[in-house]
Amino acid sequence: MAPRKVIITCAITGSVHTPSMSPYLPVTPDQIATDAIAAAEAGASILHLHARDPRDGRPTADPDVFMQLLPRIKQATDAVINITTGGSSLMTLDQRLAAPLRAEPEMCSLNMGSMNFALFPMLDKPREWQHEWEPKLLEATRDTIFKNTFADMEGVLERLGKGCGTRFEFECYDVGHLYSLAHFRDRGLVSGPLFIQFVLGILGGIGADPDNLVHMKRIADKLFGDSYQFSVLAAGRNQMPLISIAAAMGGNVRVGLEDSLYDGRQLAKSNADQVRRIRGILDGLSLEVATPTEARDMLALKGGDRVAF
Repeated sequence: MAPRKVIITCAITGSVHTPSMSPYLPVTPDQIATDAIAAAEAGASILHLHARDPRDGRPTADPDVFMQLLPRIKQATDAVINITTGGSSLMTLDQRLAAPLRAEPEMCSLNMGSMNFALFPMLDKPREWQHEWEPKLLEATRDTIFKNTFADMEGVLERLGKGCGTRFEFECYDVGHLYSLAHFRDRGLVSGPLFIQFVLGILGGIGADPDNLVHMKRIADKLFGDSYQFSVLAAGRNQMPLISIAAAMGGNVRVGLEDSLYDGRQLAKSNADQVRRIRGILDGLSLEVATPTEARDMLALKGGDRVAF
């Protein structure tokens, strides 16, 4: 039997952290592309991408900004490009889909339900804010909901999945999201091999601890049997401990400055720092890292030659 390969996803910038939290958070298209390429060279086979307004670093869904970074990444690396459909809770669904529909990527993330997505506890740490929008965005999450209704998700699966041949990283922030995914599977709107990302540690979703990871895996096994691959991301300081457990449990892993700003006890100076750290852990577990080609085979992706950028 061939040795199991572990897919490393790297989430480069996201929309959770703000520029005042780390001087190393990439915000301009050039910075995001440079960091993404370095992460791929370090061993990430999937690059999960958001965009930011290059003027002040706030999250943006503008497809013109995405197109300043996507072709450069594609030209420089064979990594799978995975574009967010989540954006931020302050964006409409049409805004969140604008870039993916233009780019027609191999993969997109898909949050499996509406939820409270609370970032306001980050305000508890005193800091000097570079931009007025940063504390306002964090505070706004106290009274907003990330909206992904069943109708919304059906539309994404139809327009991006069926329409563009895009497959999905199904982001499940709680056990109920697994049952929602099973509902779509039962209706024939999704099919295996499913790529399910267990998301732990976001306030409003399931907590980041080993018991919850084991529970998510047990329910996914019950619902999907052997027709899925799972990966784990954990917010903040829980990142490395929980994704290491996930790898030992037979899963894949996600790192990146979207999920945690740290490399050990220090601020990570790049996304590649975190990729190298998890590669060292995987090597210590005698696990091999999947190449982009192997990741495409494992997830039945259409291939980078069939994207629109």
